[in-house]
Amino acid sequence: MALSAHDAFSAGGGRRRRRGRSRRGALSEINVTPLVDVMLVLLIIFMISAPLLTAGVPVELPKTEAGAMQDVPDPITLSIRPDASIYIGEDAIPFANLAPRLKEMAADTTRPIYVRADGKASYEIVARVMASLSTSGFTSINLITDTGGPSSGGDKDEATP
Repeated sequence: MALSAHDAFSAGGGRRRRRGRSRRGALSEINVTPLVDVMLVLLIIFMISAPLLTAGVPVELPKTEAGAMQDVPDPITLSIRPDASIYIGEDAIPFANLAPRLKEMAADTTRPIYVRADGKASYEIVARVMASLSTSGFTSINLITDTGGPSSGGDKDEATP
């Protein structure tokens, strides 16, 4: 019995099927599409909620040409509304209790205090609050305003008051 060249290869020397394993190996790449989706949703949520966390009491700040301040860690925010109500953070406080409350909040009188006074608040109440802070020993008192106000740089078309 003679074997042909074709029979020699088919008798065990040819291709064999692999059992139990497919030709492709396991896919070891991570699908990043769901990760990107979640990250974009989180980014949008933080972008929307970040401005709401800066100040609790809504006031309409006066606009000035002053530049932006550098961020200071853990300042005390004091807000003055147009109706002369005073807030520390989001808590309303009477003027008579302002200095004692601030002294108990800040053991260190060099802790910065940001005064956010509404543009329609009377000058008298703002001056009284700042005088109270100054006589209480606080040295770092800052008035907060919005940027983009009128320039003081000599525009001849504007009427002087």
